[in-house]
Amino acid sequence: MTPRLRVGLQKGYPQVVRRTGLELSSALAVASVIAAAMVAWYCDLPLRDPDGSTGPTYIRLPVIVLLALLLDIVPRAVTRASSWRSIRESVVDVARERWQMASLRFMIVGLVGWYVTYASIRNLKGMVPFANHHLYDGDLARLDRAMFGGHRPATLLHDLLGTGIAAHVLSFFYIVWIVALPASLAVALVWARRDRISSWWVTAVSLDWIMGVVLNFALPTLGPIYDRPGDFADLTPTSTTSLQQSMWTERLDVLADPAHTHTVQNIAAFASLHVAIATTACIVAHRAGLHRALVHALRAFLVITMVATVYFGWHYVSDVIAGVLVGMVAAWVAERFAAPEDTEKVETRAIERPRSNLAGKPGHS
Repeated sequence: MTPRLRVGLQKGYPQVVRRTGLELSSALAVASVIAAAMVAWYCDLPLRDPDGSTGPTYIRLPVIVLLALLLDIVPRAVTRASSWRSIRESVVDVARERWQMASLRFMIVGLVGWYVTYASIRNLKGMVPFANHHLYDGDLARLDRAMFGGHRPATLLHDLLGTGIAAHVLSFFYIVWIVALPASLAVALVWARRDRISSWWVTAVSLDWIMGVVLNFALPTLGPIYDRPGDFADLTPTSTTSLQQSMWTERLDVLADPAHTHTVQNIAAFASLHVAIATTACIVAHRAGLHRALVHALRAFLVITMVATVYFGWHYVSDVIAGVLVGMVAAWVAERFAAPEDTEKVETRAIERPRSNLAGKPGHS
């Protein structure tokens, strides 16, 4: 594919500017901040750093970027160096080769845009109980029973899989997802070095978050675990059940004193973002032509995520179906805004710089 370019003017000369593919992702970051600020003003709520317990974002984000750069450069420099004394020189060489200005800008814009969107969506999700007081758990529970012949899907899974070993296995995969998402974004922006796939993935995840929080406001739900906790009382305690308890405690704290609590509540079940983002990952990997083993692994992970999210009561089956649809739409839209297939990074280059005569006027050949 021929790289899509746009022509602009700089100091009177035409320039060719290569799209990075992060334009939509950046626009979504700005839109999410504005939306969060407006809803916070409407509900008279403060905006908070959702991960404030790990330090201020203006410190944490540069540290993440620096660590990502070091992990990309140092191992390569050590491998290339002929001796310990030449490591410093190798570090400089690798940094110059892999991290020109265009590469740095791509990574920083992607990481900052991703975190801004994430923080804004977390705040918006936390404001759902104050903006929309209705809960539709009863409606979605009835829909689930209608789809499964009057039975509750979670109970069917407990009877089929058991409540002991299966709980630990599914909990492991569910918790892995929490770590895998930021790790995948770091890989895409720092180590992948493939602009099209990287921009596609980052933009798609942002779209998943945006569409997900819109549905959170449109159809607020708690999820089966909080609406009918008795249905899950027989599950063996796991990291997932501990996470569910801590999230419920945070929600109660926020509802009791929203102005002074330092946490952000994160309970809003419809639609399942775990399923949405896992679906997006499968589609991006398949359409981008990544290794078949990776595509099959992601599909297996999606199925396990769908089972786990119902098994533990995070979501109704209708949440899962909605999550699949959100993930499909996000992948499709993001593909239209992905960077060109040509991965060479070129910020700008002159098409033709006219010669000037001594008077400063264009000359003629």
